[in-house]
Amino acid sequence: MKINNFLFLFLFVFISHAQINLNPKILNITRTEKAPKIDGVLDENFWQNSEVAKNFVMFRPGFGDKEHPNKKTEVKVAYDNEAIYFGAYLFDDDIKNIALESSTRDNFGQVDWFGIMINPLNDGLNDTEFFIQATGNQADAKATVDSEDFSWSGVWESAVKIDADKWVVEVKIPYSALRFSNNKEQIWGLNFHRRIQNTKEQFVWNPIDKTKGYIQQYAGILKGFKNIKPPVRLSFSPYASANYSIFDSDKKFDTSFGMDVKYGISESFTLDATLIPDFGQTAFDNLILNLSPFEQEYSEKRAFFTEGTELFSKGDLFYSRRVGNSPSTYINTNEDLNSNEEILNEPSNVKMLNAVKVSGRTKNGLGIGVFNAITEKTEATIKNTNTNELRKIITEPFANYSVIVLDKQFNKNSSISFVNTNVLREGKFRDANVSALLFDLTNKSNKFKIEGGSSFSYLNEFDKTTKGISTEIALRKISGNWQYGIEHSLQDENFNKNDLGFQQRNNFSNFESYLTYEIFEPTKNFDSYRFAFWADINYLHKPNTYTDNEIGVNYYFQTKKGRLDFGGYFETSLGNQYDYYEPRVEGRYFKKSPRIASNNWISTDYRKKFAIDLQVYISKRTQNDNYYISSSISPRFRINDKLSFIHELSYSKDSNDYGYVNELENGDIIFGKRDTKSITNSLSGKYNFSTKSALNLTFRHYWSPVEYNTQFYLLNNEGVLVENNYSSNHNINYNIWNFDLNYTWEFAPGSQLIALYRNSIFNEDQLSNLSFSENLDNLFDESILHNLSVRFVYYIDYNKAKNWL
Repeated sequence: MKINNFLFLFLFVFISHAQINLNPKILNITRTEKAPKIDGVLDENFWQNSEVAKNFVMFRPGFGDKEHPNKKTEVKVAYDNEAIYFGAYLFDDDIKNIALESSTRDNFGQVDWFGIMINPLNDGLNDTEFFIQATGNQADAKATVDSEDFSWSGVWESAVKIDADKWVVEVKIPYSALRFSNNKEQIWGLNFHRRIQNTKEQFVWNPIDKTKGYIQQYAGILKGFKNIKPPVRLSFSPYASANYSIFDSDKKFDTSFGMDVKYGISESFTLDATLIPDFGQTAFDNLILNLSPFEQEYSEKRAFFTEGTELFSKGDLFYSRRVGNSPSTYINTNEDLNSNEEILNEPSNVKMLNAVKVSGRTKNGLGIGVFNAITEKTEATIKNTNTNELRKIITEPFANYSVIVLDKQFNKNSSISFVNTNVLREGKFRDANVSALLFDLTNKSNKFKIEGGSSFSYLNEFDKTTKGISTEIALRKISGNWQYGIEHSLQDENFNKNDLGFQQRNNFSNFESYLTYEIFEPTKNFDSYRFAFWADINYLHKPNTYTDNEIGVNYYFQTKKGRLDFGGYFETSLGNQYDYYEPRVEGRYFKKSPRIASNNWISTDYRKKFAIDLQVYISKRTQNDNYYISSSISPRFRINDKLSFIHELSYSKDSNDYGYVNELENGDIIFGKRDTKSITNSLSGKYNFSTKSALNLTFRHYWSPVEYNTQFYLLNNEGVLVENNYSSNHNINYNIWNFDLNYTWEFAPGSQLIALYRNSIFNEDQLSNLSFSENLDNLFDESILHNLSVRFVYYIDYNKAKNWL
């Protein structure tokens, strides 16, 4: 009986309707039978009769203060069967000096902007955001309580006109850019934001209490929609690209054609498909030399996989770079080749044939996401050196990748989710399936939260089935100046989500806790500051063995005078650490002494034409001579509102580090003592001809030499290193050079022409003793890959196209 009472109390506290934003502002929308001309001049009759959203209040750096009387904001809203329209007056008594740095879409420079946050389902959790900068530039994003995704791009229209005492915004957002329920009468969540960059102040229409809840929960109400008859939501984006590359004497020219399709299955759900995709102009990765036992994670840069994927991030099970990445197997020269055979060609990437995703959310808060992609069979070519005969070995079969997400949101602050990822490969190759059940529950006062879930992995390889489990749970206080939390995460030794997810390690049981203090109102000297204290202790799951711990404090300050941002952290461990991953052999560990580390950084005011970022990190092992230091300096120059450059030079040195080198045939694990250095030199620049046309430069050179001591060590069963007579040259000299110069032109809404020149060099050898200049000479002895590509994308809206016929 007591247990039942406890469960009832728990559910009442956490499932009761959220009590927040109890008195939202209300705006009644005006219907128009004639669409306005989007020119930044609000001279249509319906604008004069529209209700006004006004009396904005401060959101940052303070909150709740009234807007300045000489910088008032007024907004009007109208609609028809095609779109919703916004007209805004942004008054400013110093209009000649408003910030006007030019940028291209989804980029924010030093510029004033006006933001429209729409939530057609009024669920307090999912906003679609539209930003219009004083330059006329656009940005848009899908925002949830966890993220703000600017990779999403809708097709909408806006215009800006600057007058003597104000700047005026006029916006048309077609219903095709939004998702909403099919009700006769609509009630939407809505808020407006205004950024005044010269004072770094931000104002909102409906007040937002930063001490509790989420921004999305503080929407005002937009009423008056009746009998909307939205058109068919169908668009096509056919593309054509041409690519010419030169490497040594090898010259290649190829063309490709494909199409992206968007179709509104209903008012709430959208289908996105990419047919015969081409990712040739995807930005380069910032590769580094990886001496750790873990795979490096790189961000997704392919547009199809970054746009509108907020549902698919649930549970952290979907790492989209697995699709069309490297093959799941590689040729083993000892087992797969005969003595008279050699590898003639072994592709490093798998070609994706097509991908489809369907996503949306019902009026009752049920989000549904379905993703599916198909990759083609990939083969290595083997040559018989005696007969010149060729044969093929499959390194990745025809494969299907799929993700299913069900996400039920309720009470404007909570959700329960189910996620499943699945990889099926043709034949006897490895198949994988991972399922997760997740919960995120916040109480009605938005003061406390409990979140977590369980995931189950299932692998089938070589007729062997492996099952694994992962669990997470966290209790948090999420409101007020003082906030805190405790967390536990566990993965058994068999849990594996890497076929379609990203996971560096398993077999752990970790406990974490934190306590933070933050101000929400400016003080005499600071606009904001916060402190955080944390303590972690970690174990293996099996056997239940201690591995390491960490305690630390971090801080952040923003000054009122001079607008300096600075921060950092200090951390240390108590007692020895036991690293079960560095030896690369199950059950073995490397015993490390405690470490003390400190990181500090400072960033000056970006509003000025010259600004600079500085960072220094230092760590030291307490019981040996290993120390690590890194620093970076990044000056940025804004020549004018169209031209700017950012340079970054970073340096790091890990001295007297002990790390894995090799495993001998007899099972001995060899470690080496090494000095690892890295120097990264990068430069980015942009020139904006307009908000629709820009020239961008990106350059990066990464150099990392590794020098091993002549003395090597045997790792014994107690995790201690013992001098050994092993001898071999394991020195490394690693270089990556990338240079991109691209021109982009958005010649019509949703349509682009992109021209890209790229060159790249890669070199890895053992010449670790070279000076910087000698290394550059050595690098440029390597062949350079030159690539020139042009891509043309044209956006076609079905409703407009049918009128052409």
